[in-house]
This record gives sequence, C-alpha cells and structure tokens, in this order.
Amino acid sequence: MVFSSFVFLLLFLPTTLALYYLSLKQAKNGVLFVASLVFYAWGEPIYILIMLFSTVFDYCNGLALERLEGKNKPNARKAILALSVIVNIGLLCVFKYTDFLIETADNIGGLNLRTSGIALPIGISFYTFQTLSYTIDVYRKQVKAQHNIINFGMYICMFPQLIAGPIVRYADIENQLEINRRKLSADKAVNGIIRFSAGLAKKVLLANQAGAIWSEISCESGASASVAWLGTLAFAFQIFFDFSGYSDMAIGLAKMLGFDLNENFNYPYMSKSITEFWRRWHISLGKWFREYVYIPLGGNRKGLPRQIVNLFIVWFLTGLWHGAGWNFVLWGIYFFVLLVIEKLFLHKLMEKLPPIISHLYTIIAVLFSWAIFAIEDFSKLGEFIASLFGANGIGGGCSYYFRSYFVIFVLCAVFSSDIPKKLFKKITPSKTARLAVAAVLITLSVLMLIGDSYNPFLYFRF
Repeated sequence: MVFSSFVFLLLFLPTTLALYYLSLKQAKNGVLFVASLVFYAWGEPIYILIMLFSTVFDYCNGLALERLEGKNKPNARKAILALSVIVNIGLLCVFKYTDFLIETADNIGGLNLRTSGIALPIGISFYTFQTLSYTIDVYRKQVKAQHNIINFGMYICMFPQLIAGPIVRYADIENQLEINRRKLSADKAVNGIIRFSAGLAKKVLLANQAGAIWSEISCESGASASVAWLGTLAFAFQIFFDFSGYSDMAIGLAKMLGFDLNENFNYPYMSKSITEFWRRWHISLGKWFREYVYIPLGGNRKGLPRQIVNLFIVWFLTGLWHGAGWNFVLWGIYFFVLLVIEKLFLHKLMEKLPPIISHLYTIIAVLFSWAIFAIEDFSKLGEFIASLFGANGIGGGCSYYFRSYFVIFVLCAVFSSDIPKKLFKKITPSKTARLAVAAVLITLSVLMLIGDSYNPFLYFRF
C-alpha cells in the first residue's frame, strides 16, 4: 500500500485515524500496531513474518542485555550484540543480495548458475537498521530496554515510516512510545495534515511528472548530450520529490498520531559542496552510518589514512544499501572520491570562489551521480554516459523536450528550493489559510491520480 493510492487515502487512513482517536488512551498503541501490520500485510502478507521475527528477536535481545548489566559478564553481552547484528544483517543479505552475489559469481566464473528468485521484502533495509539501532544503543547503555512488546512492535512497524523511512533511531523516539508522554492535540494534527498535503503534492504533482520525462528519455537510443542531461535532471527531480515527499507524508502522518519525527531532507539541491549535499540529503541514513559504522571504525580520530579507509567503507556500504547492483556500489564510491577530494584540497579552493560556481559544481556532480544510480545495466550506463559527453551530438532533440516540459522543469526547480516555504509562511499567516491550501493540494493530487497511471515509489525497492 502506498500513500499516494486511493486505498490508503480514502479507506486505510480515515479508518485508522478514527479508530486511533476514538480508542481509549491505553489502547492507542495497540490500535496503531495492528493498523501498521494491516498496512504492511496489504501488499506482502507473507513477508510480514520476517518483520515480526526481527521485532520479537530484538525485543528479546534488549531484555537479555538489560538482565546482564552489572553482572560482570561483558563477553555474554558482546555475544548477544553480535548475534543481533549477524541475524539482522544476515536476513537483509539473504533477501536483498543473494541473487546479486549469484549473478556476480556467474559473470566472473561463467558457472551458469540460476538465481534464487527470492523477492525483496518491502522496507527491510529501513526496519533492519531501526532494530539494530535499538540493540546497539541498549548494549551501549544509551537507552533502556523496552519491556512492553506492543510499544516496541509499534516502534518497528509504525506505518508512517515503515516502508521508506525516515530511519528512526530508538533513542530519538523512546519517550514518545509511552502514550502518557506523547502529545495529541488538534494543533499538532492540523500541522500534520498540512505537512502530509505538501508531501503528497510533491509526489503526485512533481515527482510523477518528472519521472515520466525520465522514462521517455531513458528509452531513447542515441540521445544527444543536451537531451541526456535533461533526462538526468528529470530523474534528479523525480527521486528528490519522490523521497522527500514520502518523508514529508511520513512526518505529517506521525504528527497526526502525536509523534515528532526528525527531518530527513533540507533542500539538498541548494548545496554548495558535496559535503553539504550529504548533510542535507537522506539525513537519517547519514546519521545512522556515522553513528553505527564510521565512529565505531575510528572516524577521524586515527589519522588521515585511516579516516580515508573508514570513509571508503561507509560509502561502499551506503551504495550497497541502496540496491543490489554494481551501479549502486559505483555510485557510493563516486561520492567517496568526491568527498575525499573536497576534504584534501577542494574545500579550501571553493571557499575562495563565488558561491554560484560552487553551487554549479555541486549540481553537475550530483546530476552525474544520478545517471549512475538510475541505470543498473552497465552496458546501457556506458552508452548513456557517452551521450552525456556528446557521443551522439550536442543539441539534437533538445528543443522538443524543452518546449514540452519547460513548465514542469521550472516548477521542480522552484520547489526544490526554500522559496515556496518562505512565501507560504508569509501569505498564509493563519492555520485556516494553510488548511485551505492543504485542501487544494490534496484535491489536485487526487484529481491527478485519477487520470495518471504512473505512480511508482522509487525507494520501495530499497
């Protein structure tokens, strides 16, 4: 079930909110837990067992770690942590990377192996990282073990952020799991509706339209450089509005339920360096890798050579996390190289340049990265990159796409900046006015969904 579907908008969401608000205070967490299971099982009834296993498994691990505190058994606690990491990462690897490894071995050795055909459970990359954050933080004694399995299950399975994030660390939401510490109010619900409507509009009115342009251009053989760059720009807008729109909807839905989730995007296309871009893009993933991989490896505390090795590991894993394909690994390594170059000397040079130059460098570098990210077939990727650099001419066919989609590109460019947000605050000082705008956005989105069959969510596969 996706947020931008009639089943969710007209059936699941109204029913869930009604049951949640009307239920007794002590029953609200249970209602939300069951509703989240229904939400997940709607599309994948079998794989809900994997998620429930991870939930119960790490709930038990947390209790075991707590019981061993103060008993002078550090090895036992380490063993439990290791078991949690191995099982959770093992499940992720089996379901996400088995066929990738088989195909790689087959390509290298010509073994004529058959792929397993294992389907990827939706959201497994997100909820696996959430359960791991809980176990690791309990081991570190940064949070207390959760004794209420319904509350813990709700944390793992909560439908607003279950499918595509943001990745919510247990430490960030621990207090909100207790209904007595969670603030439910009409004011927060209104803010949630406004945020949800903005995310829905991003997804339906912008991401879907940009995605249709990318689909058209990516199927074109022998594209000129200008057409290839326009297509890459369209994909850049699609993935941003798709994912940030989903995050906005998740944050808005959580507010309607009384939760406050951390931001996941901060206008990344306004960045003036790759370093800044990754502080603004998919913030929850960057924080997760920094907290649970980069810092434990030593971070920047053991000298520059070791720091570069640590950065390589983080970005190799970041690329691999996004998908079981070598293009994703290449994408991660590409950003590793850029970040190291910036760290070693480019950052100091960029400080002396006009901001517009730094911004253009960042946008061009990020656009090129999206070409690597979007095309999984290496032969097609090579052809497309050649097109980007003029192998099929410079400007042929560009005028058609420019004339046909000029308005969409302009709207996407404007709404990927913070200008609309500033204007929105100025022209809608009251919540009534903001709700009116939200109603218009939801109506336009629903009308667009009626006549548009193109409605993918890119990050579902991750």
